[in-house]
Amino acid sequence: MNEIDRSYEWARRIARREAKNFYYGFLLLPYEKRRSLYAVYAYSRRLDDAVDSIEGDGPSALDEARRRLDGLRALIGETPPDDPLVPALRDTLARYPIERRFFEELAEGMLMDLSIRRYETFADLRLYCYRAASVIGRICLEIFGYDGAHAAHGPAEDLGLAMQLTNILRDVGEDLDRDRIYLPREDLERFGVSEDDLRRRAIDERIRALLRFQGERAREYFQRAEALYPLVDSDARYCPVFLGRIYSKVLDVIESRNWDVFSKRARLGASRKIALALKTWRDTRARRGSVAPAHARAFSTDPQTKKDVE
Repeated sequence: MNEIDRSYEWARRIARREAKNFYYGFLLLPYEKRRSLYAVYAYSRRLDDAVDSIEGDGPSALDEARRRLDGLRALIGETPPDDPLVPALRDTLARYPIERRFFEELAEGMLMDLSIRRYETFADLRLYCYRAASVIGRICLEIFGYDGAHAAHGPAEDLGLAMQLTNILRDVGEDLDRDRIYLPREDLERFGVSEDDLRRRAIDERIRALLRFQGERAREYFQRAEALYPLVDSDARYCPVFLGRIYSKVLDVIESRNWDVFSKRARLGASRKIALALKTWRDTRARRGSVAPAHARAFSTDPQTKKDVE
């Protein structure tokens, strides 16, 4: 095994250990595209971990975060340090026309997580979601390959936004534990919900209405992302379709619990993910154009959805 192969294998192990939903989305991709996605995931994971592992807040924490992120930015610089991920990253950037500014924006999204704990408006939150997730969609798009010039860019960003909004909805309770509220303050006020109401973790009709609104907003972006799938190269189309479907099913699980995001974390079991990956691969191989909508509600027609929650 040469240096590049060792580096990709190192990235693959990180993805297998940490990626959860993403790893199953990578499994059936062509070898070269799959391992480049492992490298991108491992890099983004390290950016995230570099910030999440910092204790406290304030100027000193931000300074430490910037120092760590600068060290990771150097991995894709002209003279990178010795690091097990560098050969895989350099090979990926040589193979695919990925704009390096996306990695910069991703790092800025990580800094937002450390410095911003409340969002006043959806426009504010959307910027965070773009940096934390949509830029990953743009990076992945270059690895997938696509037709339509710029037509695929917007829908790829919309898919990342929909997935991040689903994560935010699923993790409301966990984020409260870290004194973070990603639900925009303007939406809390719209539905008459205070931060103290959320901290009590008792679902009532006001909170249900708030969370339902957030869920429908995520579904809107899943729907917009449908325009992406026919544009992605056929050998990689399965991956974005699968990710859209699996995150939509997480949203379905939350809805099937009547928007109770506090009592138990919504997730799908490994066997269900594998089955969904195989079905998505068959669907996208059989249909070279459109595929069944990834955002369609599953819980109402698929009784297995509730059973597969871990």
